[in-house]
Amino acid sequence: MARRIDVTGADGVRLAAWEFGDPAKAGTGPEEGTAPDVPGVLLLHGLMGRASHWASTARRLSARHRAVALDQRGHGRSEKPPEGAFTRDAYVDDAEAALEQLGLGPAVLIGHAMGALTAWQLAAKRPDLVRGLVICDMRASSLGGASQREWAEWFASWPVPFAALADVRKWFGEDDPWVERPNPARGEFYAEVMAESPDGWRPVFDPDQMLRSRETWVYDAHWEELAQVRCPALVVRGLDGELGRAEAQEMVRVLPRGQYAEVSDAGHLVHYDQPEAWLAAIEPFLDSLDGE
Repeated sequence: MARRIDVTGADGVRLAAWEFGDPAKAGTGPEEGTAPDVPGVLLLHGLMGRASHWASTARRLSARHRAVALDQRGHGRSEKPPEGAFTRDAYVDDAEAALEQLGLGPAVLIGHAMGALTAWQLAAKRPDLVRGLVICDMRASSLGGASQREWAEWFASWPVPFAALADVRKWFGEDDPWVERPNPARGEFYAEVMAESPDGWRPVFDPDQMLRSRETWVYDAHWEELAQVRCPALVVRGLDGELGRAEAQEMVRVLPRGQYAEVSDAGHLVHYDQPEAWLAAIEPFLDSLDGE
């Protein structure tokens, strides 16, 4: 089951939110079959991702939560306005609008990479809407200008259009210079963000919009907002991911109510590389929130 719910984001941008499992039932609430006392969860993908990357997580959580994944602006089935704002404020305001329009708050926010940054910035801004936070493989330190130039060069290296989805899987899973060793999960991740066009398979997002989104956070550190998060927060890293152990543990120290977990044999795409281990890392934390 996949159910789309339309949301209006900042500046009127049309966003697509998705439920991938049967909603948890506990009486009658604002959405048919749900109730105000069913805990809400909003899942936020990373740069270039889409809501469907959270499908298996959302289905697992839907037994006890109302789990909704959001296609963020410029991604998935959400609007991609050519002249739209792709700022930090816009992403945070969109997530805030989703929580309010879906009646999820106070909710647990689960974010991967850019989605995790959006999640903790929203938790700092609107503590009344957020009761818990899961940060998956996102750094709080500045990445710098060199990182942005590397990404621009990487986008330019993509051999688009791809002739077939098999070519997408192979390039991102094996041939991409950024791949240190074959990674089928990475290939599947990128295959899911491609769409067929008359000349082959191309990304569903505009790479220029992705770079515009990214440049609004790579030059800055984000420790201050992290320190303003008052709800319980879990920092999860893949053992081979982009967030190093020392920085992750410093993030836990800075968070007023921080906790730490790591997933072995996982890289940046923790929830794709090791889905069962990922769930095993976050479910005890969610259970502890439900018991509060």
